Parts: sequence; C-alpha cells; structure tokens
Amino acid sequence: MAPGDRVAVRGPFGTHFPVDDALKGHDLVFICGGIGLVPMRSMINYVIDNRRDFGRLIICYGSKSDGDLLFTDEIARWEADPTIELHLTVDRGSADWRGHTGVITTLIPGLALDLENTRACVCGPPVMYRFVLMALKSRGLPEENIWMSLERRMKCWVGKCGHCQINHSYVCQDGPVYHYPDIRNLQEAL
Repeated sequence: MAPGDRVAVRGPFGTHFPVDDALKGHDLVFICGGIGLVPMRSMINYVIDNRRDFGRLIICYGSKSDGDLLFTDEIARWEADPTIELHLTVDRGSADWRGHTGVITTLIPGLALDLENTRACVCGPPVMYRFVLMALKSRGLPEENIWMSLERRMKCWVGKCGHCQINHSYVCQDGPVYHYPDIRNLQEAL
C-alpha cells in the first residue's frame, strides 16, 4: 500500500465479559496469566471506574518473571488502592523479586471468596485454563460463576481462516469470551 491509500476495518466481532449484567453487583476475581492481562485491563479499569456497581475486586496476575510483568505503573496504583486486592506471582523471580513465586494457581487457595457471590474472569495462555479451572472448582466456586476468554486461539480475527474453530464455534465471532458452562464439554477448548 502507499501513503494515503484507504483501509477498511470490520469488527469488532465476538463477545465480551458481561460487566453490565451477570457480573454487576458481584465480587469479581480476575485471573490473568502473562499477556492475558492485556485484554482484561480495560475491564479491570471499567470496574475501578464504576466501583459502586461491584463488590470486592480481586486481581490475580502471574507472569514468567518479574521482568515480564506488564503495566507496572498501573499495578503500583492498584497495589496502593485499598479497594483492590492485588495478588502477584512470577514463575521465576530475579534476585530483586520480593513477591510470591509460583504459578498463578498457587494464589487461588489463599483467596477469601464468597462462593455464591464471586464471579471469576480468566484470561491467559491455554495451558493455564485447565489448572485454573481445577483450582477454582476445588475451592467450590460454581461453574456458572466462571467466564473465560479464549482469544489466544485466534489468527485472522474475522472468521475466515478457521484456526479458531472449536467444534461448531468460531472463537473470533462466538467468543472470545465464553461462559464456562457453555464450553465445559469441549475438551479442545481447554
């Protein structure tokens, strides 16, 4: 293309976390692994901006190392905010790291959750999903209270390439956010 050429953009396609209905009025736990914080960040900021509409805000964020942590200035603000419960972990910390070390699922047993009122939103690498789900279920969180973003499966983002297809569902159009009960039987999704 040359400077000045026109580009057409279609979208956005797909679904989002239901902040205006199913999540409203509830305690929220965000479980973000690696770059999974990127798509969750705008929703976290929406909840912060609309605190009166939600209960407790718990953010669990894990990264491979402390050098890989994203949005560190924003994380510092979240840490300083008494209305936010922030739990950070890294798989391997540097010599300067003083926080929690371990995979993100090691944070879940220590969370004080009101199981009927808590809604979980999960986004991260595909390998993380199975273990996060097991940890949440072992805590007794009902499956109906879990939403997941499977956007890492997408390639073209417009429903043409088929790489994101899971049985009858195209993640780029039917997702990327799914209510867990709707996909619990799709083994290739998790």
